[in-house]
Amino acid sequence: MEKIETSAAVEELSNEIQDLLLNLPTEKNWDGTSLYQYQGCWNRSQYVSSTISFQRHFQAKESDIILTSFPKSGTTWLKALAFTIVNRSRYPIENSPLITTPPHLLVPFLEVDLYTKSQYPNLEDFPNPRILATHVPYASLPNSILNSDCRIVYVARNPLDQFISHWNFLSGSQQQNMNLVSVEEAFEMICNGVQTYGPVWEHILGYWKASQEQPHKVLFLKYEDMKEDIQFNVKNLANFLGCPFAEDEEAQGVIEEISKFCSFDNMKSLEVNKNGIYRRFKNEAFFRKYFFFSKGGVGDWKNYVTLPSMSERLEKLFQGKFSGPQILI
Repeated sequence: MEKIETSAAVEELSNEIQDLLLNLPTEKNWDGTSLYQYQGCWNRSQYVSSTISFQRHFQAKESDIILTSFPKSGTTWLKALAFTIVNRSRYPIENSPLITTPPHLLVPFLEVDLYTKSQYPNLEDFPNPRILATHVPYASLPNSILNSDCRIVYVARNPLDQFISHWNFLSGSQQQNMNLVSVEEAFEMICNGVQTYGPVWEHILGYWKASQEQPHKVLFLKYEDMKEDIQFNVKNLANFLGCPFAEDEEAQGVIEEISKFCSFDNMKSLEVNKNGIYRRFKNEAFFRKYFFFSKGGVGDWKNYVTLPSMSERLEKLFQGKFSGPQILI
């Protein structure tokens, strides 16, 4: 039962957040706005507030599927894949809601969408299993998620490619009053761990360690592996989500069909993703070609970070952070 939101409760949390923000470490973001460090993670003030509401009020169900990622790491792709896999018996490909509704509306973000609009969003109308998304670090997930048997899927991307993809996404969106720092300045900031939801290495490592400790609960996917062999990863994802493909489905090419339907080229071609706005961004911004060069954005950071000293610094930084598990670099 969802708790009824009252003006008093809203005001109480608002006052609490304002007092909290006064005492949190702060830095400037790439666009000049303020970032606040809450529970070791940098974020905008509104998302600090919505994250706290998410942590306090979200009640997980055992059947929930929580899709997690660092921004610009393959989030939109993962949403399309998970939604299509889970709902394949309900919606044939030719009638998929993805044809008329963008992935971010079918699988909303908890702290970015739902808890930004309300401290107590109505989640009871979501069909089971509920498929929801978040960029929140593993350690900051609500206890109801951590202590339940709901499934968590994380997609990680090489931090160097993620950095360039995110910077390109913001610089190419041409938002009014958005004056980004140069790629060199942004580079310095990520080396210091200062970026939205950063440090990126802490984010990735948190979910990777959880996947090693609880492989039945947390699935850790790599964007690069998905680009290399999407059909294997679609099958693996379906198995983890508890809806494996039957032998006759495999024989009929359902895995290939889903892989092709959710591909970048197909998603980009849909009219729904050519028009409309999601938050501040045009839907088409999530499917722009510059994120997917000849290799689908894998290794594209080298086209932007051209100075040897910069690339060497980034590689050494991330190799040091991931030296134990050797996750990505």
